[in-house]
Amino acid sequence: MIYAHLLSLHSLVRWFVLASLVFAFFRAFRGWRGRRAFTKFDDSVRHWTATIAHIQITLGIWLYCVSPIIAYFFADFKTAVKNRDVRFFGMEHSLMMLVAIVLITVGSMKAKRQNDDHQKFRTMLIWFGIALLVILSSVPWSFSPLVSRPLWRGWGF
Repeated sequence: MIYAHLLSLHSLVRWFVLASLVFAFFRAFRGWRGRRAFTKFDDSVRHWTATIAHIQITLGIWLYCVSPIIAYFFADFKTAVKNRDVRFFGMEHSLMMLVAIVLITVGSMKAKRQNDDHQKFRTMLIWFGIALLVILSSVPWSFSPLVSRPLWRGWGF
């Protein structure tokens, strides 16, 4: 029961992560390109993007701990690692999302510590952009030929 609820919540929060990351990326691009001032709002966008990502990784780790797929992955590793779906969730998705969260965290911290507004935007743009690419490549999209899952877990869509 907790697995199904966590899976639904994790699926929902993914959209908040993506929306905040895309918004932060374009805000950083606009600020960097236009040599704008790094405002309090820009700092809030940076902060909340990292916070939402941290909430998602916390849900993901909790989900990893209670997932029957992960339990099977560790119980029969030699067989499970040959199964694309099981390997994806047991290793690939988990590792790449952890990498993305580290990129977001480091990018957020580095941007916060920059003295120049232009450099703050540039730092966010680079680090958040790379994290966005990692996330987009590691989500089990419904249209993916490799591993696909519904766009909305738990709501029947």
